[in-house]
Amino acid sequence: MNFIALETEQKLRGGYYTPDDIADFLTRWIAPTVGTRVLEPSCGDGAFFPPLQDTGASVTAFELAPEEAGKAAARGLPDCTVHNRDFLGWALESRGGLFDAVVGNPPFVRYQYLPDAFQANAERVFARLGCKFTKHTNAWVPFILASMELLRPGGRLAMVVPSEIVHVMHAQSLRTYLGQQCRRIVIVDPQEIWFEGTLQGAVLLMAEKKAAPGVHGEGLGIHRVAGRDFLQQDPEAIFAAPRAINGKTVQGKWTRALVPLATLSILDAIEASDRFCRFDDAATVDVGIVTGANKFFLVTDDVVQRHGLHKWAHPMFGRSDHCPGVVYDEAQHARNSANGKPTNFLWLDGSVEDTAEGRAYIASGEEEDLHKRYKCRIRKPWYTVPSVYSTEVGMLKRSHDTPRLILNRVGAYTTDTAYRIRARRGTAEALVYGFFNSLTALSAELEGRHYGGGVLELVPSEIEKLLLPAPEGIVPDVERLDRMVRENAVADTLEVQSEAVLGALTKAEQMDLLAAWATLRDRRHRLPI
Repeated sequence: MNFIALETEQKLRGGYYTPDDIADFLTRWIAPTVGTRVLEPSCGDGAFFPPLQDTGASVTAFELAPEEAGKAAARGLPDCTVHNRDFLGWALESRGGLFDAVVGNPPFVRYQYLPDAFQANAERVFARLGCKFTKHTNAWVPFILASMELLRPGGRLAMVVPSEIVHVMHAQSLRTYLGQQCRRIVIVDPQEIWFEGTLQGAVLLMAEKKAAPGVHGEGLGIHRVAGRDFLQQDPEAIFAAPRAINGKTVQGKWTRALVPLATLSILDAIEASDRFCRFDDAATVDVGIVTGANKFFLVTDDVVQRHGLHKWAHPMFGRSDHCPGVVYDEAQHARNSANGKPTNFLWLDGSVEDTAEGRAYIASGEEEDLHKRYKCRIRKPWYTVPSVYSTEVGMLKRSHDTPRLILNRVGAYTTDTAYRIRARRGTAEALVYGFFNSLTALSAELEGRHYGGGVLELVPSEIEKLLLPAPEGIVPDVERLDRMVRENAVADTLEVQSEAVLGALTKAEQMDLLAAWATLRDRRHRLPI
């Protein structure tokens, strides 16, 4: 969990300023000339002002931090007004179509870190434009929404935005709105991280508004780049490149636009074949046990021994280092215990207070105010966790390379760092064995999301959409797969497994899917430049 008190001032302001070469590239694309009305909704210290210096454009800029607004005004840009106020509040007072172009780098700030007035204005922007609002949003989302409304028909928007615009759920309203409003959208997607001091990847958003409502849009293009040589190219050539456009993705996640059209054709054929299915056709998925205080309820053997809690201790797993393969059995549980990992889930009930050791353990939790935490205080007694059950299959919520299912042979419990899964079709072994392949790995990249650090995360609604081979046709050998996952490189195991479970596809098609997975996996793992 993130807490505002632990964040830096720079992160709370979203103040990661744009390098000069990127500012110049985006400004060249909006092509400002004499009389062009340019909006800069979050100007900071004026990083975009130098490229505008000799264009004759009329600039309206906003910056909430007084010191930064002063720096921007001091740059002496002709015909420029810098407003030291909240841009969203001003936008809500204005009418649309005021500007020919928008350029900038909106703040990257979580909604819960924003001042109350800013939060209220952000929600009003969504409501005004008929977009679904969520408190998981980030400041850059309403900034783009409001900026797009203020553009005239045919106007251009050029912004530095987080790479998560492509896939996060809280940006779905924005993606849909841009798809409705824009003639063409292009994302310039670098292999590297541009901003020091952050693990957040950034992309360039270039969008041209439709000349008139109802005009058919051309869709979305993602232009992948390595290094910064592309900044010397003509930005218009990059924006106009027809090969990049993939209109199918505009109103959903944009990850499909990262995949070659030939690979998308393979996926389309798979979706129409009865040799494959979606995950929710083959299995159910439910969140793990929500304790509200994992360090209290998930403990080592030593804690169980010292507090005499054996009666209430049950085997559990919940982290990737608990499950290096695809089988969780007595041997793996014993190794985890020997290594001092928290392998016990404490399923406590009223009887725990019948012993002095039990009462002392409960008291230790209350000394840390655990009973006052939301999930704990709403249940009676606070230390009795609800919805406790195990399933034959588990799945960790997050993964580094690709998700995998875990065959739970000891009936271990899992917390909400993992999911509880039951097979609808076939056996648990067939489900676990068939899940690990290049198709499902690629599907996870397309359906999931990631944030700073590049870890892939899937929620139940995304897991349910994953493509996998129909389990009825699978002859499982989970011991073999378990050995390969533990001992071999992920890509090598995916290739071998694809041959075993994707027999409906040719070897060339299997390798095509594997290459697309590797591209998206490597994109998640991008490093600072």
